[in-house]
Amino acid sequence: MKSWHLFIDNIFTRVFSETNQNKVERATLWFSMIGFIIHLLLIYAKKYKWFKISFESSLLIDPISAIYTPFSIILIYEIYLLVVNLPRSFTTSVSKQFEIISLILIRRIFADIPKINLEANWLNTQENIQLIYDVLGVLIIFFLIFLFNKARSRLPKKPINPNIQSFVASKKVVSLILLPILIITSFISIYQWIYGLFYLKITSDINSIFYNEFFTILILADVLILLLSFQYTERYSQLIRNTGFVICTILIRLSFGVSGLTNVLLIISSVAFGLIILNIYNMEENPLQKNKVTN
Repeated sequence: MKSWHLFIDNIFTRVFSETNQNKVERATLWFSMIGFIIHLLLIYAKKYKWFKISFESSLLIDPISAIYTPFSIILIYEIYLLVVNLPRSFTTSVSKQFEIISLILIRRIFADIPKINLEANWLNTQENIQLIYDVLGVLIIFFLIFLFNKARSRLPKKPINPNIQSFVASKKVVSLILLPILIITSFISIYQWIYGLFYLKITSDINSIFYNEFFTILILADVLILLLSFQYTERYSQLIRNTGFVICTILIRLSFGVSGLTNVLLIISSVAFGLIILNIYNMEENPLQKNKVTN
């Protein structure tokens, strides 16, 4: 192993040690519970007028909306795990991206539930239709992620050679750079959201602030890893697979710019495209599957 590999491994192990991961996990649990309680108190404070709340939000109408806050904190933890798992494999990283976008969709359901009108015709109310889109979308995406992870488990095991060691070390560098960038981006996004809420009286969607930036950064990181992979492999199938996974991230990023059915369809198409790419790659790389197809 080269000296710079050992240096990067040492830093990566210290930053993303099991002890630190456990600390982040415990902090996520506590912040989730505290956030849920505070959100619930704000809802009942507004309902019973315990004290004046200087801003209006649809998330302060129904107690069910309080689930939105712990889900948001859990999403931040999932993003942290994505950064941790980035050096493992491109496929693992993409799987984690799919899980994150599915959790964002689930969280949106909790935000949409208080808006539905049970007395109106379901097909005549935009909020009711959106809830149907989101629920069906979650079911389809969950099933596609299951198939994707199942296909991922069938990936052929490859021996570790100097090229793979260098590639993994390069991805660890990307993870180490990505972590502080995402921390800074999250603080800036939260500040902008709070400032708009309390001072400008604008209730903006946190997704449009943070996750747009997050997936834009992720696309750049994926492209960088793709370019690094050209240095360590010349296999056409692997390059096409990695390029396809970058397209998946781009489709997810595009979904934040639209709403309604188009938003859900873009997310589904991203996961479906990744699944198709991975299955084709498996057939190309796995000799047993390849023989079955040719026979």
